[in-house]
Amino acid sequence: MVKQDGSRTLADRIYKLLRSEILDGKLAPGAHLQPAELARRFNASTTVVRDALMQLVGERLCDRRPSYGFFVPSLTLGELEDLTRVRIHSDSLALELAIERGDLAWESRIVSALHVLQATPRRSGSDPLHTTDTWSERHRDFHLALISACNVPLLIDLSATLFDSSELYRRWAAPSTRATTRDVAHEHEELAQAVLGRDAETAGARLAQHYTETMKVVLEAGLVVPQSSVS
Repeated sequence: MVKQDGSRTLADRIYKLLRSEILDGKLAPGAHLQPAELARRFNASTTVVRDALMQLVGERLCDRRPSYGFFVPSLTLGELEDLTRVRIHSDSLALELAIERGDLAWESRIVSALHVLQATPRRSGSDPLHTTDTWSERHRDFHLALISACNVPLLIDLSATLFDSSELYRRWAAPSTRATTRDVAHEHEELAQAVLGRDAETAGARLAQHYTETMKVVLEAGLVVPQSSVS
């Protein structure tokens, strides 16, 4: 049992180190994550390293390709456009239903989530180029709070999955000029105001604009790879 606990602890440590390196862009999109090489680097067994990599796969921070191995995710222009389009359509529907069905408790969740998000520093003084893990978590909480009253579990699950799928690229794009000058707090406040005002049309338009701006930030940051370079 001691040995198993030790392996689990080591796998968690390797997972956290790799997760940080991926989110901070220290490992390039499409980079091959070879268990044997990582095992030598971390002085661990390949089994422990694979354990850590599988955790990252579960969080969509690592791709596992049969017969090829593990890779840092990469994104083509078409994939980015499709991801944005699906997010806009699915979340707009969920938002419309939430506005129609939401009660006072739902409104309170939105107000609380927005307040916590705005009170959480987006970047730290020690690393001003990247968004913090805590802010990213509060950001996710806010977006899920907006649609939580739609009462369609499949839509809520899809929204969470699509949010997670785009999180890596938001984090990678954080150092770009467009990301650092973007007034995200204002975008969130305007979106919340439209939702709380029960204005589904305006809320949907602001949500679409918010997601489209994120896509533009990722594009400007040069994170999208040519289709031909993706196997």
